[in-house]
Order: sequence, then structure tokens, then C-alpha cells
Amino acid sequence: MTERYAYVPHRLLRRRVRDIASGVEGELMAVINENVSDSAVHECWVELAYIRDASGREFTTAAPNVAPADAQPRTAVGR
Repeated sequence: MTERYAYVPHRLLRRRVRDIASGVEGELMAVINENVSDSAVHECWVELAYIRDASGREFTTAAPNVAPADAQPRTAVGR
């Protein structure tokens, strides 16, 4: 059986970030390449970012959704 996760280096680790999907800010604690499949035959790997918000709770988001907290939020083209 293979490992179900692996830590991924990220330039914003331990820095203040924003989840662009929800707009919530916090500290990036880890980015993990995680096997979210329930089958050993068909593996499905995703990079999840673990962010700790101001209350101390951690939540996950897709790693591409992580941006520096001081960056402007992205908007849809044409808005």
C-alpha cells in the first residue's frame, strides 16, 4: 500500500494568505498532496492547502486558491 499523502513545499508557508474561493484569511500551515480516492485501483490525488484562521480553526482549500493576503482578490473578466 502506498502513502496517502505527501507534504509539498510552498512559497507562502507560515505566511498570511487568503483563500480566494471563500475570501477567508489566515496562516498557511501546510500544503499536502493527498490521495482522496476510496479505491486502491483508481487513485485520485489533489493538492490541499491547510489554512488556520483567526479563531484557530484550520480549513482546507485547493492549493491554487491560495494567494498572499495583501494581494487584490481576483475578479471575473468583464465585471
